[in-house]
Amino acid sequence: MELDLPERARHLRQITRKFVEEELIPLEAEADWWDADELPEAIRRPLEEKAKALGLWLLDTPKDYGGAGFNQLELCVIWVELYKAGILPNRDLAVVGPDVRILVHCNEQQRERYFFPVIRGERRWCFAQTEPDAGTDPASMKTRAVMDGDAYVLNGTKRFITAARKADFAQVMAVTDPGKGARGITCFLVDMDTPGVTISGEFQKMMGDRPCQISFEDARVPGENILGGLGRGFEFAQKWITMGRLGQAAKALGVAERAVEMAARHAKSRVIKGEALADQQAIQAMLADSLVETYATRLMLHDAAMKMDRGEEMRNESYMVKLFANEMAGRVLDRAIQIHGARGLTRALPLERWYLDLRSRRITEGASEVMRWVIARNYLRETT
Repeated sequence: MELDLPERARHLRQITRKFVEEELIPLEAEADWWDADELPEAIRRPLEEKAKALGLWLLDTPKDYGGAGFNQLELCVIWVELYKAGILPNRDLAVVGPDVRILVHCNEQQRERYFFPVIRGERRWCFAQTEPDAGTDPASMKTRAVMDGDAYVLNGTKRFITAARKADFAQVMAVTDPGKGARGITCFLVDMDTPGVTISGEFQKMMGDRPCQISFEDARVPGENILGGLGRGFEFAQKWITMGRLGQAAKALGVAERAVEMAARHAKSRVIKGEALADQQAIQAMLADSLVETYATRLMLHDAAMKMDRGEEMRNESYMVKLFANEMAGRVLDRAIQIHGARGLTRALPLERWYLDLRSRRITEGASEVMRWVIARNYLRETT
């Protein structure tokens, strides 16, 4: 029940599913992973080696740099399977290598200092765009970068920055030309030990991660640390966030698919007054609704990913699939928890954790209300 996947995508799904079922899911019962924002090294390293042996390493890194070079459809297929594992911390797919979707734009000098150390696992980064008064609308950001000789002086504040405290450098979006709006935003590679860069606070969020605030006070950044050229920051950010929305949809779909499987198994084995829970019409209706919604999401996700691979404009589709997938998965998780009863509320199962994480997804990388507004606005523009 899906669009016809290319043979390589089907193969990648098969080997990823086996990796998840044999290596990741069995670890769920061994420890409480809820409070960890990353896997312990003793657990992560062996998994990384197994992923490398399977060809599931540096998924989005071009082959020229030693990566797998998978296209967007292949990435989505892999992500759906990986996110079925309840041990992976929020936003953390480190077992298959770092995300370098923006760093691929590094020039030759920057590659040696930032890109290659990241793919070798020697340096870590964070993406700094969100501000106290500029979240959903990044074009209204207030962080400024003013040229001073051969450097730029950065001033401003970034908030809710994931992995900031563990990062060696940040990809910082700052306004270099206020008169150009979004085209006046530039991306800087900023070392975290730069004088004037301060990390403060730690926001304990419901999905388990701990983003921080980064402040820039007269922080001097060399002009050679501009990524991709002046005024291209917003372009890079939009591309990264568009791919991120497909990643969010893939996670929602993976979680929902496994939740349906778990609910069906429990309903078939749970006997009440001599009758399996699965024989109850109300339970069957819950499962049917969940199957319909996961089917629809799978079609939407694959369609959007294939459009991106063909180079077609698909930003509106990314809004749609992000919106639909996250709200769909929330409903599916709610039903799965209900079918499991009291056990579904405990941390003996990953359902409770997924439920909290999915609630957050209706806000991050574009709130549901904003997604609806943009989808409708774009449609109305096209039909007038």
